[in-house]
Amino acid sequence: MVFLMTSLEALKMLNEVGYGVENSGLQLDLVFNPGGASLPGDQHSLELDYKRELQQNFGILFNQLFTITNLPISRFLDFLVASERFEEYMEKLITSFNPYTIENLMCRNTISVSWDGDLYDCDFNQMLQLKTASSVQHIADFNLEELRNREVVISQHCYGCTAGAGSSCQGTVSLMQFCFTFFSF
Repeated sequence: MVFLMTSLEALKMLNEVGYGVENSGLQLDLVFNPGGASLPGDQHSLELDYKRELQQNFGILFNQLFTITNLPISRFLDFLVASERFEEYMEKLITSFNPYTIENLMCRNTISVSWDGDLYDCDFNQMLQLKTASSVQHIADFNLEELRNREVVISQHCYGCTAGAGSSCQGTVSLMQFCFTFFSF
């Protein structure tokens, strides 16, 4: 409970100096990832709910909410294995594959650079020390054309970015999800 109150107080302080306030030019975005071995709900619906609840109950404003899928790496992987839910969660990710996420995955248009200049297809590959599958593996050897034409290094965690509406540092990635959210009847 102390953490929650500290987070709410921090958000209020950011609002007081203009972050998240309309027309201030100061962006305040929140990130949501579900607890446990489940996929996040619809980003647009959750954003509306969080905006309403945080404003009504705490007077807190923010610009956008991004939903992120828990990827089976690091502490979350340890949790899945310890709770004997790894296979169940991987099955959920695999059966929730959405081909409409592929075009907008961050690994298709972003390179992650480590502090020492090594190149990775995404932040998650960097955490796992999975360098690019290109002859360009360090910023000193940068070659845009070679990086554009590289094959992306994939592993089990990649299923998380392609499940449901997809997941990236900017939240959902599926254009199809966007259309369903804004044009549903």
